[in-house]
Amino acid sequence: MKKFILGTAMALVLSTAAHAETVGVSMAKFDDNFLTVLRNGMTDYAKTLSGVTLQVEDAQNDVSKQQSQIQNFIASKVDAIIVNPVDTDATTAMSKLAADAGIPLVYVNRQPVNVDTLPDNQAFVASNEQESGTLETKEICRILGGKGKAVVIMGELSNQAARMRTQDVHDVIKTDECKGLEIVEEQTANWDRTQGADLMTNWLSSGIEFDAVISNNDEMAIGAIQALKAAGKDMSKVVVGGVDATQDALAAMQAGDLDVTVFQDAAGQGKGSLDAALKLAKGEKVDKKVYIPFQLVTPENVKDFVTKN
Repeated sequence: MKKFILGTAMALVLSTAAHAETVGVSMAKFDDNFLTVLRNGMTDYAKTLSGVTLQVEDAQNDVSKQQSQIQNFIASKVDAIIVNPVDTDATTAMSKLAADAGIPLVYVNRQPVNVDTLPDNQAFVASNEQESGTLETKEICRILGGKGKAVVIMGELSNQAARMRTQDVHDVIKTDECKGLEIVEEQTANWDRTQGADLMTNWLSSGIEFDAVISNNDEMAIGAIQALKAAGKDMSKVVVGGVDATQDALAAMQAGDLDVTVFQDAAGQGKGSLDAALKLAKGEKVDKKVYIPFQLVTPENVKDFVTKN
């Protein structure tokens, strides 16, 4: 009888171990409002899952550091890897590392350069960037009545999201409804609020005139707003747009400073990437591209989004 009980207990332990999953997560950087929401969404979701452990690392915006983290995950034999890439042009090598080791890999939020040639056990979870910059620019165009001068603040040029959102701006301006818009300046502020403020200060000091600020993300838009207000500009005469609908951005909108943003479900992307990683670890099929829709946010519907990101 004792042998039976011991054998049953051992079977339960082995069964539990077989279902336990360890997922290595490399985030581009922790010090980013949007990525923090994404990371928290992932870790909070993991806490609701039995036997799932996350090993979350900060790449500190360093490509080499991120690649080393992936190598360490492989060496420690994690069941799956999730990567929010520092440089989306460096993902081919990361994919090869994971594929050679036979470990599933999921990219989250930032589209890898090799998204169309990912190995069978790899996937990409994010929102379709063709929607983000398009929704933002179309709304700014509508507010301006289809004409005016705009400055564009770009994210890190090594990120596909920055390139795509900027291309969205240009594509919208080519349409008949918005061809009266003119881009007078276009520079990067690397997704950063302080750099966004510095860039705007430089533009103002140079005497550049514009009616709108089209920013690739909310952080840079908020930086631009801070510089505009510091210069004594009337915010009712400048249309400012961003992307992400962070809590700071929504507060700026409620204060009357930010006119447009686009809700990107950071927590949803975090949850979706972990779901995909766990399915791949179990040998289940996952779509190569999993898109979570963007939503336009304006002063009229901002209250609907205050608790989401």
